[in-house]
Amino acid sequence: MANARLELENQTIELPVVTGTMGEQAIDITNLRKDSGFITLDSGYQNTGSCKSSITYIDGDKGILKYRGVNIEDLAANARFTEVAYFLVHGRFATPEEKSEFSQQLTENSMLHEDMIRFFHSVPPTAHPMSILSTMVNAMSVFYPQYFVDENDGDRYNIMASRLISKIRTIAAFSYKRSIGEPLVYPRHDLPYCSNFLNMMFDSPVKPYQIDPETERLLNMMLIIHADHEQNCSTSTVRLVGSSKVNPYSSVCAGICALWGPLHGGANQEVIEMLDLIHREKLPIKSVIEKSKDKNSGFKLSGFGHRVYRNFDPRMKILKKEARSYLSTRGLNDPLMHIALELEEAALKDDYFIERKLYPNVDFYSGILYRAMGFPTEMFTVLFAMGRMPGWIAQWKEMHDSIPFKIGRPRQIYTGPTDAKYPGNQ
Repeated sequence: MANARLELENQTIELPVVTGTMGEQAIDITNLRKDSGFITLDSGYQNTGSCKSSITYIDGDKGILKYRGVNIEDLAANARFTEVAYFLVHGRFATPEEKSEFSQQLTENSMLHEDMIRFFHSVPPTAHPMSILSTMVNAMSVFYPQYFVDENDGDRYNIMASRLISKIRTIAAFSYKRSIGEPLVYPRHDLPYCSNFLNMMFDSPVKPYQIDPETERLLNMMLIIHADHEQNCSTSTVRLVGSSKVNPYSSVCAGICALWGPLHGGANQEVIEMLDLIHREKLPIKSVIEKSKDKNSGFKLSGFGHRVYRNFDPRMKILKKEARSYLSTRGLNDPLMHIALELEEAALKDDYFIERKLYPNVDFYSGILYRAMGFPTEMFTVLFAMGRMPGWIAQWKEMHDSIPFKIGRPRQIYTGPTDAKYPGNQ
């Protein structure tokens, strides 16, 4: 094993170099404070590996994304979401028997406890669906108190995973129905995962919903490309909260809250709102590009750049192709799609964006697709959370299985007062 040497004052610290299966290398500083008295400072954890993981691999320079070694392009083109969910959660593709059993578990767990449904009637109709989603997922620990998972109790883990993956779509659909004042549509046992969700979302007494196979295929694909993405903000949150040995429902609830932010999953909603603003105010693309480069303009170009990808986001390439195809085959002339294509073309020709490697990310075209499929803007991040659920569960389980298991506890560099006094009664 190779070592790195760190020179600190009059001492030399030997630090092991860890190499991953794809050639990634990291300097292991686990014992740095014990050996030297020093810690490292890395704001935003941009250069810190918080764990070893066998779930997702990203090469940001080459635009590569793999789930357990399988390219995202292969999975998006050929798999169904429930297949990928099982693959992530259990670490292998299901056998025909396991696939049938998993499908049955998803069906059996699709209903919500009737007392949980009462919660929806006490929530203001103006509440954001992400707020409702996080609240209801956390409430699952009340209705299903047997939440602690022994790593040797595979049955309990399987039930917990199936429950979360299945019920999140029911909660999501019920949240939407509540917001528009329509009666809830209960899940059907004769429909597969995505068809069931689409029916719960869009079926109504006055206009029965006809499930479109192409829309179902597209939703499967979009959930797959969102299913996991290494140690992002929400996934790291699930791991950190879960490291206290709290129940998985509370851990996932924390992840949903983290995902909601505009710098994370909420960006897909911001992209659509930005494109709509450009359309309504008839802003020239050239002026939009110039405003985005001016820090004093107050304008932000959403959907460009990524913390990890410094070349292109492979998920964006898939979504761009699918958006063009879906809108074309349905004769949908969405002006926001035209604006998005113009923006991308202009940005990729601009030296400012080229030098900073600012390329469109997964959020840039996902909202356009969701919009074309009939989803309201406030549901975009909810759909992101639905897709990410298997990844959160897999990461939670992998963290619990790690040896040695440790509670997450980052350090800090204190910069406050050094000798303040209690003022007493004044």
